[in-house]
Amino acid sequence: MERYPKLTKAPIKEALIDLRVKLSSDFDVKRINSVYEKINEKYTEKQEQRHSQVHFELKPGSGSVESVPLKITGYRYISKNKDEIFQARLDGFTYNRLPPYLSWEEFRNEANRLWLLYKEATLPEAITRVDLRYINNLNIPMPVIDFADYLTVPPVLPAGLPQGLNGFLIRLNVHVPELEANAIITQALEPMPADKPKLPVILDIDVIKDGTAGIEEREVWNLLEKMRHFKNEIFFKFITEKLKEIYI
Repeated sequence: MERYPKLTKAPIKEALIDLRVKLSSDFDVKRINSVYEKINEKYTEKQEQRHSQVHFELKPGSGSVESVPLKITGYRYISKNKDEIFQARLDGFTYNRLPPYLSWEEFRNEANRLWLLYKEATLPEAITRVDLRYINNLNIPMPVIDFADYLTVPPVLPAGLPQGLNGFLIRLNVHVPELEANAIITQALEPMPADKPKLPVILDIDVIKDGTAGIEEREVWNLLEKMRHFKNEIFFKFITEKLKEIYI
């Protein structure tokens, strides 16, 4: 049973599931693109992801710069509606969901479907990291007299200083022993659009488990469920009842 209410107007700006993997050293990146024929009805746009390196060597009396040609490191597939992105790379798999975010079940199931296609194409030797990230845009009604009305960890200026804030950034890194994972929590004030009487505060929750020795695939989706519950706990503990009421 859920410990927190379902928000009918959830402020999710982006959600993603990212699995980092180890592939065989001789893996041909072009094999990844075999997934495209199985998804191209929904993910109609394909982009190559490339990586370049610049080598700089300094010798007495001279210096030289050598640019290594761009290499394909993976592919990015974008849905017809531009609200879903599937990244299939040499270092792993990412599924990004943009608004409208409908439900955890839909998000998780599509990520799992795409992961199985990626796994079939790449045959990874190991899963080395699991990452669940939600970026929320808390559009706080103006005027804001006190951030503590909406945020349980508000930015605080010492008494005697001007109290007008043009921006702030709060970043916390929390160890989660029961998951053997870390949660990176970031709060930031973004510039306010001139045509909107709302204050855009970003609440970015990133729960990450590293497993250099490898994480069993059968554990991954159960782990993601636990990460999701912890992500929810963070979200609801960082906002006040007054702010929660806006999204119910």
